[in-house]
Amino acid sequence: MTAPVRTRYAPSPTGLMHVGNLRTALFEYLIAKSAGGVFVLRIEDTDQERQVEGAEQVIYDTLKRVGLVHDEGPDVGGPYAPYVQSQRRHLYRPYAEQLVAEGKAYRCFCTRERQESLRADAEGIQGYDRHCRDLPAEEVERLLAAGTPHVIRQKMPLTGTTAFHDAVYGTIQVENKELEDQVLLKSDGYPTYNFANVIDDHEMRITHVVRGSEYLSSAPKYNLLYDAFGWEVPEYVHLPLIVGRNPDGTVSKLSKRHGATSFDDLVREGYLPEAIINYIALLGWAPGDTREVFSLAELTETFRISGISKSPALFDYDKLAWFNAGYLRAMEPARFLETAAAPIDQALGGRCLDRTLLASILQPRVERLTDIPGMIGFLAALPDYDTDLFTHKKMKTDPALALTVLTEALETLASLPEWGVEPIHTALI
Repeated sequence: MTAPVRTRYAPSPTGLMHVGNLRTALFEYLIAKSAGGVFVLRIEDTDQERQVEGAEQVIYDTLKRVGLVHDEGPDVGGPYAPYVQSQRRHLYRPYAEQLVAEGKAYRCFCTRERQESLRADAEGIQGYDRHCRDLPAEEVERLLAAGTPHVIRQKMPLTGTTAFHDAVYGTIQVENKELEDQVLLKSDGYPTYNFANVIDDHEMRITHVVRGSEYLSSAPKYNLLYDAFGWEVPEYVHLPLIVGRNPDGTVSKLSKRHGATSFDDLVREGYLPEAIINYIALLGWAPGDTREVFSLAELTETFRISGISKSPALFDYDKLAWFNAGYLRAMEPARFLETAAAPIDQALGGRCLDRTLLASILQPRVERLTDIPGMIGFLAALPDYDTDLFTHKKMKTDPALALTVLTEALETLASLPEWGVEPIHTALI
């Protein structure tokens, strides 16, 4: 019997949710749900120094707003609780000690100062020199008895290669001599990111590990840990990098210099959660046809790992605006009015005007909710328009012609017996 597909989204509570992290969560959700599997949320807070207050709640709120409902997690429980790494701290040391006892790991007593001196001697690129890898047992006992702080490192193979298969990038092979003896357990008793990931993924029966392609280089370390314990290796699914376009036309990893990069920032800029999710689903994945607009339910039905691309995905803000405009146009008028109420009120500053009428005019025209104040702000305070506004070469207009047209329009409007949308429209066409 085939084991059910189980994926996990395992963010660190270190700030707002970047679109790259949100895409990872979305693909993990889709991989699980398209196969009738289980989507797990796990909070990875082993890096205590980088934690940001309130960031964990941001994770819950974001997933809820975009509809990615997890089946197991810190807030809903599950058969493999707890789902917060700091609450699982007691589980990691026995595994690390097991590897030490089996000769697959060792205690390293090197100080931070010695580590820093190694990096300085090699201009910052030197890895650990395995100084403690073959310490005599009596020396280890002496240092332990003296209470000398230490970490536990894995003994990496010194020769040969380690190969692993990725569902997107195929088989990748790495020379073992390039792998540093990675730290498994830090001196404060907390596990490292890589070690805790492997232990938790094994204990939680995770079948598919989904993450960004920047972590491809870490996969051999994961595999060697699975091999050391004799555990089955999950399927790896590495996602292509998300890039942004620079002013000079080149591209680089998406960052704030390209524009908003977090879900919250995009929402503040007037994009709808459903438009954001639809757009990022297509960053590095294709459905196999020309269709672009999908609800989350439709994505779940359509998604296949085989559609994920190796090539970097360009985050195009104009394309996102196009998606957003489409979602706004497709809304029922009452929902659009409700969605646009805040920016309309912001623009009118308390003026009592027909909101329903304004919404009907705005809905076919607006791309982002934040565009609304600029589109109707003149109703609250008339700007000092420059006459250059009336010059349009394509329409063959200039200030003189505009004055004639506006004068005639004013006379026509003044003669109307009844003001309303239809009478005004009929009179001016």
